[in-house]
Amino acid sequence: MPKQVDHRERREAIARALWRVVAQRGVAHLTTRVVAQEAGISLGQLQHYFASRAAMLSFAMDFASEQTSLRVERGLAGLGDRPHPRDVLRLTLSEMLPLHADARATSRMSAAYVLEALHDEAVHEQARRGLLQGRALVERLVRQAIADGHIAPDRDPATETNLLLALTGLTPLLELDVIAPQDALTAIDLHLDRLFAGIAPREQPVRSGGFE
Repeated sequence: MPKQVDHRERREAIARALWRVVAQRGVAHLTTRVVAQEAGISLGQLQHYFASRAAMLSFAMDFASEQTSLRVERGLAGLGDRPHPRDVLRLTLSEMLPLHADARATSRMSAAYVLEALHDEAVHEQARRGLLQGRALVERLVRQAIADGHIAPDRDPATETNLLLALTGLTPLLELDVIAPQDALTAIDLHLDRLFAGIAPREQPVRSGGFE
C-alpha cells in the first residue's frame, strides 16, 4: 500500500528549505529549482504544491509568522496565569529579533519577504496586512496596560506602539555583528523600564492581547 503523504508536512518542509536558502545564500538565489534541491525533491514535486515562486514565498512567510506566534505562546505559558504586561511586551519584542536559531530563520525570511514586497503588488498587500495585524496586536497590549494602570494615562498608545516596534530595527545590527544579543535585550529592558516607570499597577489580571 502506497505511503500516505502529509501535504501540510510537505509544504512546511519546503518552507523550511526556503528559509535555509535565504539564510545561507540570500534572496537572490531564491528560485523554485534551488528550493526543490534544498528540500530533496524534484521541481515537479515542488510545483505540485506551489505553482509559482510568489506562492511558495507567501506560504513560507505565513509559516514563519505562525512559528513566531507559537514561540510567543510557549513563552507566555511560562509566565503564569497573570503575566505582567511588561513581561509580555519583552517576550514579544525579543521573539521578533534574531536572538536564537529559530528566530534568525524567521527574521531572515521576513527580510526576504519585505524585499519581494517592494516589487510585487500582491506580495506587498499581503505583507502589509500581516504587519498591520502585528502592530494592532502590540497596540492592544499597550492600550490594555494603560487601562489597567500599568502605563501612565497620558501616554499615546499609537506612538508608544511605534516606539516599541522601532526596537525591531536592531535586527540588522544583530545580523551584522554590530551589537551582541545582550545589547539588544538591554535596550529593550531600558525602554520598557522607562515606559512602565513610576506606576503602581491595579490589582487585576492583564490580558495577553490575543496571543492565545
